[in-house]
Amino acid sequence: MATVWVFVEETEGVPTPLSLEVLTGARKLGDVTALYLGSGSQEAMATVGEHGATKVLQMETGDRLPAGPVAAALANKAGEDSPDLILFGQNYTDRDVAGRLSARLGVGVLSNASAVRLVDGRVETDHEIFGGNQIATATCAESPFIVVVRPKSFTAEPMGGAAPTVETLDLPDTGSSEATVLESHVEEREGPQLGEASIVISGGRGLGSAEAYELIERAAKPLGAATGATRAIVDAGWVPYAKQVGQTGKTVKPDIYIAAGISGAMQHLVGMKDAGTIIAINKDPDAPIFSVADLGIVGDVHKVLPKLIEALESR
Repeated sequence: MATVWVFVEETEGVPTPLSLEVLTGARKLGDVTALYLGSGSQEAMATVGEHGATKVLQMETGDRLPAGPVAAALANKAGEDSPDLILFGQNYTDRDVAGRLSARLGVGVLSNASAVRLVDGRVETDHEIFGGNQIATATCAESPFIVVVRPKSFTAEPMGGAAPTVETLDLPDTGSSEATVLESHVEEREGPQLGEASIVISGGRGLGSAEAYELIERAAKPLGAATGATRAIVDAGWVPYAKQVGQTGKTVKPDIYIAAGISGAMQHLVGMKDAGTIIAINKDPDAPIFSVADLGIVGDVHKVLPKLIEALESR
């Protein structure tokens, strides 16, 4: 059976949702060891075990920026244990560690994978191209294989596994390549989070102004929805980057996705096209967004959204 390592990052005392997604996919490929970055409470370890890990290598960095020392520790451990496959999620810390680890091990990285397979001594990965209209398959035969998995490629599902064994992995001093975290700021967040919400409503340049984004927020409240945005209005400074859905933002897979004033550029479609039901509101009947929509409303977003808000708030 193949030996599979999965990098698991802890936030607010629990494994990130993306980490649990990757663990779920990994358990179908072999025996899973979680590379756990965080304090690792008993509850957190139980969650990791329920999602497929039989062993945990736990790391704590304190005030050290993780990527350098974590990559060094994993490279040393990989030399001892010879894992077949090392999986990371497509987020900031994972990608930073994956890149440094690949340099230390002298192997490549297959990034933004939507599927992973081990076949005849090599790894095969699928990658969406041309806005997800086609799938390209990449292969690598030089192990350990390092793969970075895009969000929502797998559905996080506990399987009721036993608590894993836990081993502490000490982090070496990497000298001048290290950085120290001097100060941290917690982002203020309200309501459902974009990557986890079952309903998402996003606005685009068709809103016309930053002030008009209030329509998105008002519609979201009675729906219990998270709010998103296109790259165009993020770049324009109307909303913060944390709300961006798309190729260079967040990938979402809610039950319902409402696109208001969004034309449907390929960059945006990549991040939301796998939603369960897509509802589009746009005054241009030829807008590309309608090609992926299950329900299309051809109309002025400034007229449609107020009517929707009125109906929702009256219920």
